[in-house]
Amino acid sequence: MKSLQLDGRSLRLEDLAPIFRGEPLGLSIAPSARKALQGARDLVNKHVEAGDVVYGLTTGFGKLKSIAIGRADLAQLQENLVLSHCCGVGAPMPIAEVRAAQVLRLNGVVRGHSGVRPEVCDFLVRLFEKQFVPCVPQQGSVGASGDLAPLAHMCAASMGHGEVFVHGVRMSAADGLAKVGERALTLEAKEGLALINGTEIMKAIAVGVLLRAENLSRAADAIASLSLEALQGSAVPFDARFAELKGHPGHARTSENMRRCLADSEVMKSHANCGRVQDPYSLRCIPQVHGAFKTALEHVREIMSHEVNAVTDNPILFPDTGEVLSAGQFHGQPISVAMDYLALSLCSLTNISERRIEQLVNPDLSRLPAFLAPKPGLHSGMMIAQVTAAALASENKSLAHPASVDSIPTSANQEDHVSMGVTAARKARTIVDNLEYVLAIEALCAAQGREFHRELRAGRGAQAAFEFLRQHIPAHDGDRYLHSDIERARALVASGQMCAAVAGAIGELAS
Repeated sequence: MKSLQLDGRSLRLEDLAPIFRGEPLGLSIAPSARKALQGARDLVNKHVEAGDVVYGLTTGFGKLKSIAIGRADLAQLQENLVLSHCCGVGAPMPIAEVRAAQVLRLNGVVRGHSGVRPEVCDFLVRLFEKQFVPCVPQQGSVGASGDLAPLAHMCAASMGHGEVFVHGVRMSAADGLAKVGERALTLEAKEGLALINGTEIMKAIAVGVLLRAENLSRAADAIASLSLEALQGSAVPFDARFAELKGHPGHARTSENMRRCLADSEVMKSHANCGRVQDPYSLRCIPQVHGAFKTALEHVREIMSHEVNAVTDNPILFPDTGEVLSAGQFHGQPISVAMDYLALSLCSLTNISERRIEQLVNPDLSRLPAFLAPKPGLHSGMMIAQVTAAALASENKSLAHPASVDSIPTSANQEDHVSMGVTAARKARTIVDNLEYVLAIEALCAAQGREFHRELRAGRGAQAAFEFLRQHIPAHDGDRYLHSDIERARALVASGQMCAAVAGAIGELAS
């Protein structure tokens, strides 16, 4: 089992990848972080013992910030805060996303600016390692002050309220704590606010979407190369000189992927002097469209690499100076904008993949049998698979409206501009779901297209993709229940297994 030591500064996106693969992960707190935690807690205790009126420590919250709370009621204040904020609705978040949020919240807290006791962090580490996963409703966050409602559900579960999953089994939080041999958490001053005031829900969803998108960037190139082979298109647009003239690194990486996938293609050689002058844009402009997607991924990765180590609650403690300062660290606009950008880019990749599917199934364009059917007319072949791809591409367009341009005041207008970061991340997640299906359908169609001239070996990468698909999904010798094929192909694409098969033949593809 892999183990991850949290220090609030060095978490990488790849460190969260095992969670999204469903693998176990050990957690620990770095000695430097434990020292920082204690320093921040000492500052909280100092203000509480002195009876100081400090926002977030000894006062109400939001619009109620000016109401001082007596020392005897501070623990009750924290419990009330968490429970009153458990207002989420909708289906539960996927378990992997909640587990990622657990790690991210801890990583923000252990930086030593939040004021949470070290023993609380140890408790949360134990819950994580025991597969204790809060049941967190997906809807209810506006992305400032952070992801209050969903994080409140996450915190409340550790206090014995709500529901949880333990090793994937849903039960009450109280039963879950008993099952893992832990007692309910009792919060002290500042701790409830520190644990629910952050952007970890939108970050967890965003990281998952980004990692999936990077896999799809590689898969899209491999699948496009297979489509090009099936359609007997040209490799000329992937000439490195065009990439140099364009000047975009994403373009260059895409072209290189395509050249490697098409290397030693007998198909390309067989029609080197054919009468076709130019391919349609969905083939000819793969470097431009896939390349722009790669550029977007690079930008989003840079943003999220900063965000996973960010301190995002409020107020922020500075133990070295003794200050407790309020700011807007919890505002999710950087993530919201990045997710909208990624969503738009995912839509473009979906669109071009769907157009290649049309090229493959349309006999007026492909020079292949109609709908790739063995006996067109008797067989419908891939006719409705293309319809499904079109439906998904169209749905993505409706989801592409940016969430980050919206804002709605909350908390009696104290929180008068919000980010809608969770909405942006959830939309991007749905779009990446749809893209996985569309690429899977393209892969099925491209492989079926290859069946009609498989006597010619495809390029090394494209051939590896074709052979990998055929290991799991047989060729269509007649109409059958296609849903199963699509689901199987989607799993092969989404898991990264297809990319791994191609990499085994030509080396790792660039994302």
